[in-house]
Amino acid sequence: MVVLVDRTGDPIGVEDKAAVHGVSTPRHLAFSCHVVDRRGRLLVTRRALSKRTWPGVWTNSFCGHPAPGESFEEALSRRSRFELGLSIDRITCAVPDFAYVARDASGIEENELCPVFIARATSSMAPNPAEVAQTQWTTVAELTTAIDSAPWAFSPWLVEHFPELAPHIAEHIAEAGFYD
Repeated sequence: MVVLVDRTGDPIGVEDKAAVHGVSTPRHLAFSCHVVDRRGRLLVTRRALSKRTWPGVWTNSFCGHPAPGESFEEALSRRSRFELGLSIDRITCAVPDFAYVARDASGIEENELCPVFIARATSSMAPNPAEVAQTQWTTVAELTTAIDSAPWAFSPWLVEHFPELAPHIAEHIAEAGFYD
């Protein structure tokens, strides 16, 4: 189930996730998360080729939808374990008002109010192959260059939110003492 929201972000109902995502998708609540490690590296993932939307594109560390009544922190921890087999902490909302509409090559539309989070990895990874084809640790500078050079290789939500997010990643790393 996903939480449907109005233009201001207020919940207006719930709907089955599979029924919501189609050629005319109502706005719903989602999240995007960028994971950094203790060395200050940023994790990007390549979506599995079996994914219904945007298969094979590179994107943020993981994303998903909070269930009705579930906090973002609970949803982020749940989804991180499911997609990456990864435990996280120091979860911070860096871009709270990010929203986007995008249409996949298959015709499926995304229409999400999608706050963007940063979190720290606290365990090793065991990616779920049904969700993740590849993982790569990188830097903000390297990812910025890659997105600028080949935006078509990345998810539309990453391309759209990364310029606003990038400065927050460096601040988050420095403030949280990730280099311990």
